[in-house]
Amino acid sequence: MKVDGKHFRSIWRERDGWSVGAIDQRRLPHEFVVARLTSCEDAATAIRDMLVRGAPLIGATAAYGMALAMREDSSDAGLKRAYEALIVARPTAINLKWALDEMRETLAPIDPLERAEAAYARADEIVEQDVEINRGIAGNGLAVIEAIAAKKKPGEVVNVLTHCNAGWLATVDWGTATAPIYLAHERGIKIHVWVDETRPRNQGASLTAWELGHHGVPHTVIPDNTGGHLMQHGMVDLAIVGTDRVAANGDVCNKIGTYLKALAAHDNGVPFYVALPSPTIDFAVNDGIGDIPIEQRSGTEVTDMTGRTADGRLETVRIVPEGSPVANYAFDVTPARLVTGLITERGVLKPDRASLAAAFPERITTAAEQVG
Repeated sequence: MKVDGKHFRSIWRERDGWSVGAIDQRRLPHEFVVARLTSCEDAATAIRDMLVRGAPLIGATAAYGMALAMREDSSDAGLKRAYEALIVARPTAINLKWALDEMRETLAPIDPLERAEAAYARADEIVEQDVEINRGIAGNGLAVIEAIAAKKKPGEVVNVLTHCNAGWLATVDWGTATAPIYLAHERGIKIHVWVDETRPRNQGASLTAWELGHHGVPHTVIPDNTGGHLMQHGMVDLAIVGTDRVAANGDVCNKIGTYLKALAAHDNGVPFYVALPSPTIDFAVNDGIGDIPIEQRSGTEVTDMTGRTADGRLETVRIVPEGSPVANYAFDVTPARLVTGLITERGVLKPDRASLAAAFPERITTAAEQVG
C-alpha cells in the first residue's frame, strides 16, 4: 500500500538478498523506522516484542526467520532449533505455526547444503501468497460494500467500523479487514472508517489510523466504548474486523474487545463481518471459546502509555495507581452466531463448519496430519 504516495510492504528481502527489512510498528505513528533482521533470533524477537504483529505478517516473518536460520546452520539440528525458537514467540496466531510447518515440510527432505536457498524461495512464496490472498479478500469484501452503497442515496457515505489493526501493516500488503475498504476507496465509493483506538496497545489509533491517513481514506478515531452508541444511532453500516484464528465451528479469535463490538452489532442489526486468509483457519480447534489459547501480555501495556508531548518529545507515562493489579488478556473469542459472514479469498462464507470445510478442504487434511 502507499505511504505518502510511495508503495511499501510491511516486510521484504533487502537488496543484499539475504537480510530482511520490516517496518518497526512499535515506533508508529510518531516515527517511521525500518528494522533489519539478520538472524533467526532477530525474527523471533521481532514477533515476540511486536515489532511485527498481525497473524499473516507473523507467519511471513517466521518464514524468513527460518531462512535466516538456514543461512547460519542448515543441519537437521539447526532446523529443529529454529522451529522451536520461533514457534513459542506468540501463542495465539495460528499463522505462525502454519508458516513454520510449511517451511519444515519443504526443508526436511532436502540436503542440508541446499536448504538455505530453498528456505528463501519458500519464504518468498509464502509472502507472495499472502499478497494474492488479500487481493482476493479485497474483491470479495468489495461486493459486500458495493451492495450497501447501492442502497444509499446518491452522495451518502458507507460507514465501516473496524477494531484493532487488520490493515496492510498486519499482513504483507493490502490487509484483511481493510483490503475491501482500500479497494472501495480506489473504485470511487464514498467510504468512511470508524477506527477503534483498541486499548491497551492502541493498534487502531496508532496503526490503522496511520495507514488509512497516509493512503487518503477518510476516517475518525473513536474510543473503544463509542461503537455501540454509533450503532444505536444508525451511524455504522457494517463492521469488518480481522482475526488471529478461526475455529472449525466458525468461532473467531481476535483482539480483545471484538466480542463486545459483535454483541453491539447484533443488538442493533449491523452486519458484522470477519476478513481472514485461509491459513488463519484452524480445523484442529473445534470450539474457539474452549480451545484457543488466549495470550496474556505484560501489565505495563495497561498501566503505561506512550505518546508525543506538545513540545515534540516521546514520553511514557503511568496511568494506573501504583500497587493496583492489572489483567491484560490480549484476545477474546466471538461466537460464530454473532458473525454475519467470513470474507475469505474464496468468497464470503457462512461462519460454520460445513461452509469452511467445503471452501477449504485442503486445510482439513493439513489439520488432520498435524494432529496425527
